Amino acid sequence: MLPSLTHRRAEEEDPLPTDSYQPKRNKPSGRMASALEYFLREQRPLFVLIGIVMATALFLLNPNLLHRPLSISGSSVLQERPSGYDQRQLLQRESLVSPQISSLRSQGFSPGAKIPLGLKRKSMRILVTGGAGFVGSHLVDRLIERGDSVIVLDNFFTGRKENVMHHFSNPQFEMIRHDVVEPILLEVDQIYHLACPASPVHYKHNPVKTIKTNVVGTLNMLGLAKRVGARFLLTSTSEVYGDPLEHPQRESYWGNVNPIGVRSCYDEGKRTAETLTMDYHRGAGVEVRIARIFNTYGPRMCIDDGRVVSNFVAQALRKEPMTVYGDGKQTRSFQFVSDLVEGLMRLMEGDHVGPFNLGNPGEFTMLELAEVVKEVIDPNARIVFRKNTEDDPHKRKPDISRAKNMLGWEPKISLREGLPMMVDDFRRRVSYDGKEPVKSENTI
Repeated sequence: MLPSLTHRRAEEEDPLPTDSYQPKRNKPSGRMASALEYFLREQRPLFVLIGIVMATALFLLNPNLLHRPLSISGSSVLQERPSGYDQRQLLQRESLVSPQISSLRSQGFSPGAKIPLGLKRKSMRILVTGGAGFVGSHLVDRLIERGDSVIVLDNFFTGRKENVMHHFSNPQFEMIRHDVVEPILLEVDQIYHLACPASPVHYKHNPVKTIKTNVVGTLNMLGLAKRVGARFLLTSTSEVYGDPLEHPQRESYWGNVNPIGVRSCYDEGKRTAETLTMDYHRGAGVEVRIARIFNTYGPRMCIDDGRVVSNFVAQALRKEPMTVYGDGKQTRSFQFVSDLVEGLMRLMEGDHVGPFNLGNPGEFTMLELAEVVKEVIDPNARIVFRKNTEDDPHKRKPDISRAKNMLGWEPKISLREGLPMMVDDFRRRVSYDGKEPVKSENTI
C-alpha cells in the first residue's frame, strides 16, 4: 500500500520545466533619460539657479546669520556641546539672549572672568563625606539650595542626623551611614571630603581610628574620584602648622609639628592626607583642591567637643565658670561657618589647587574671647584658670592674601556678629540639669 501512495503523490506534483536555461528579462531602459527630460522641462534649471543666487546674496549682505543660534520662544537652542566644552564659551554665546549676563556685562563683567556661583547652573551630583557634622551640614544646605543633588556619607561618630533631617523629604538628598575607612562605589561629579573627628576630645578618644580616617579614608575617596572622574576637595586644617614659628601663617610655611605627641594623630594625619591628595593629582591626573580651615564656630557645633568657643558658650549658659587653660594669652582667629562654606564652594568651583588658608584674620586671645562671651550671655560669668594642655599652639592667625587674590574670598561676619547666632542655637540644646562640667581645651 505504501509504495503505491508514494507513487501517486509523485504523479500529482507539477513536472519540472523542460527548459534548463531562461535568460533574465531586460530592465526597462531610458530611466536616466526620463529624469533628465523631467528636470529640463518647464525651465526648472532657471528656478534652481535663481534660488542659489538669492541665498548667496542674502548671506553676503548679512554674514551674522551664519553664527546666530536658532531661537524658539525667546530661548536659545544650542548644539550639544562635546566633552570638555569650556563653560566660558557657552556663557559668551548665551549672552546674546540672556538678560542676566547682559546686565553683568553692562556692570563691567568680563566674559573671561571667573563665573559667579549663582550663574553656574548645571545641576551636579555631589558627595559630602562627614555631611552630618557641623561644617558638613551647613555645606549640604548651600548645595541643596543651589539645586544640586547631594549624597551624605557619615558614620555619626561626631555627626548628628538632626543636622540634616530637614532634607529627608527632599528627593535631591540622600544619606548613607558609612565609614570612609571602608571603600564605597558611587557615581558623583564632585567630592567634598570632610570626614574626620576635628576636636581634641573626639580625636584623642581613638587616635588610631583618627589617623586611619585621615589616611585610609582619604585614599578611598581619592580612588573614587579617580574612578569616576570627579573633582576632589580635601578639608585640611590649620593644625598642619603645629605650634608655628611664623606669624601669621602663610600656605608656604611647612609647620612645626610634634610627630609623636598626643595631637599628632590629627595633625600628622591631615599632613599625610594633603600628601596623598597631591600625589593623586600629579600621578593620576585627579582634579583636587586643598583647604586649610582655621577656627570655625556657629550653630550645630557639638556642645561638649573641647573647642574653646563651644566650651565658653556652654559653660556660660550653664552658669559654670569659663575655663581658660594656661595664662589665656594664646591667640586664635574665629570665622563664622557660613563664611567657611562660601570659601569651600569658591575653591571647588575655581581653577586653583591650593592649599588655601580659609579663616578670619581677626585675632583674639583666650581672655578676650571670654570677655566677648560674657558680653553676649552673662556679664557676671566667672573665669577660672587651669594648667595648659600638651602641644597647645601659642599663636594661630591665617594669612588669607592668597584666597583674596585667587578666589575673591574673605570672611564677612565678625565674632561679635556671629556669636549671638551661635548662642541662640546653644540655648535650645544645652541641658542645664544633671550635666557634668564641660571638659575643654583652648583649641579649634
